Amino acid sequence: MNWLIPVIAYFLGSIPFGFLIVKARGADIRAAGSGNIGAANVTRNAGALAGILTLLLDAGKGYLAVWIAGRIANGEIKWMMAAAVLAVIGHIFPIWLGFKGGKGVATGLGVFLPICPEAVAAGIVLWVLVVAFWRYSSLGSVVAAAALPVFVYLLYAPRHAPPPYVSMGTVLIALLVIAKHRSNIERLIAGEENRLTLRR
Repeated sequence: MNWLIPVIAYFLGSIPFGFLIVKARGADIRAAGSGNIGAANVTRNAGALAGILTLLLDAGKGYLAVWIAGRIANGEIKWMMAAAVLAVIGHIFPIWLGFKGGKGVATGLGVFLPICPEAVAAGIVLWVLVVAFWRYSSLGSVVAAAALPVFVYLLYAPRHAPPPYVSMGTVLIALLVIAKHRSNIERLIAGEENRLTLRR
């Protein structure tokens, strides 16, 4: 049954909740703001409630993918990490939207909750601090993603290095998230990035 884990994780991750939530209101989030289906763009263009719901559902599908992997594989961390990577890939490259999805931040948060919740907590605190100071959601996401491999390394098994596939999977997810923020990074450097604001 373990071979089903990557398949289940990908298809769970590929559910485009941000797109569906805004579509239910008669709009296409891909035609608004940055065109991204993630929580930040949904918040800016459809309001805080829609953004929070997108965040929770995107994180929830990541958590569920890894939880299911743990149940199928009897808690084997290598299969849980495989599910984590495939869920994030599913979110970033969803088959339902022509492989053009979100940036993997919320789903990345969700997949690590069953693996290393301490690292997730540290990443959230870092994101909040960066956004509170500079008011750039994308900057907070990039910084938190870059720091995540360090947090997992230090907190997964304190005083012991985590298994290599945990470290490699974490680095891969971090690189995917950062790569998807390339345009944001370019706008940040040019001083053209939108600050985080809440629309009524």
